Amino acid sequence: MKLASETSFDERRGRWRAIALITVLGFSSGLPLALSGFTLRLWLARAHLPLAAIGFTANLGIAYSLKFVWAPALDQLRAPPPFRGLGRRRGWLMLFQILLAAAIGGLALTHPAHDLAATLVLGGLVAFFSASQDIMIDAWRIEFFPMKLQGAATAGYVWGYRAAMLISGSGVIALSVVIGWQKAILLMVPLQLLGAAATLLCPEPAPPVARQLSVGARLRAAVVDPLAEFFRRRGAVVILAFVVLFNLGEALAGVMLAPYYTHLGFNRAVIAIATGPAALVAVLAGTAAGGALVARAGVGWALLTALTFQTLALVLYPVLGLFPHLPHILLGVSVVESFAGGISDAAFITYLSGLCNKDYTATQYALLSSVAALALRTIGGFSGVLAHAMGWIPFYEFTIVSALPAMVVMLIILRRYPPAERRMRAAGD
Repeated sequence: MKLASETSFDERRGRWRAIALITVLGFSSGLPLALSGFTLRLWLARAHLPLAAIGFTANLGIAYSLKFVWAPALDQLRAPPPFRGLGRRRGWLMLFQILLAAAIGGLALTHPAHDLAATLVLGGLVAFFSASQDIMIDAWRIEFFPMKLQGAATAGYVWGYRAAMLISGSGVIALSVVIGWQKAILLMVPLQLLGAAATLLCPEPAPPVARQLSVGARLRAAVVDPLAEFFRRRGAVVILAFVVLFNLGEALAGVMLAPYYTHLGFNRAVIAIATGPAALVAVLAGTAAGGALVARAGVGWALLTALTFQTLALVLYPVLGLFPHLPHILLGVSVVESFAGGISDAAFITYLSGLCNKDYTATQYALLSSVAALALRTIGGFSGVLAHAMGWIPFYEFTIVSALPAMVVMLIILRRYPPAERRMRAAGD
């Protein structure tokens, strides 16, 4: 018989092991994002492609907004035979991680200045396999961790996610100065496979009780029931509107940062330093602050605080345009933006996770996170056209105004449809 202290020690060790695994999976989730986003856009900007073409690269990630379409199939079907033995969640996850690593390798071998179409196709595949991987990681996180550990799991996920974005962002940019874009991106392939190693070590969540259903009943259980359950809730439409608007200002601003920095005269080395270690420390601090704020003030007020910091970061972009060629100003802007992003990630992911019914985890979270990416993958694609038509300073002033509607909707939610966190805490797990 184990002593209570030994059992407690084993539980703590298992808890830290699980947090370490979700951190590595977060790393696997974050690594491809810059490769089909900021890093790719800077690569295209350095190849002297027009702003409109660079702006429309935001549409490569439309898979992040459409992943709810195939999430029900992943929720109901088993992975193909070579991966089936890993289980319902891990089997699909391993398959997509291998395909994702292959797509990143293919992207590294393209030459955008000579064959832009190939670069865009491979970038789109990276985004598609990345979005598919995210469906399974989110489902595993929500199903495996009890409610009392969801905050810690989210923090671990965000830390891994942001560290990976640093590596595939400023890391690749810095390496490209020395060894070129293709080799720098190719080095991301073995790092992407770290997620596959973590998947092998992850416990498989308990599957739902098996039921014999007809094809029609399975389709209803996979697609109709998860959506119907969500839309029966009070304020469902208002909540979805908030999810769409939450990242609207950042979506418009972020897509154009790479060509904006280039326009202001910052070279790749300066950009890599500004978005490098200091930005990582800031985002980790922001994530910790966001997690603490969620615990103390609740998800709703944490989201309102996150929106305030996001708006402050947007204010700094037109200010940066008044001081071109000053690296310390760029560094300061990057640190503030990263801190704001950390708070936003911690609060927003916790909020979305709390909206999910565990009977429909993959489908509902895919729906919510798809809607969250909608502004970036649609309106964000026109940011290049807007920046070209308006000029850089007026464009970034416009992004500030674009962030305000989310604050208004958040105030309505706090008043009329507050997050049910008190009930969840009272229920325990």
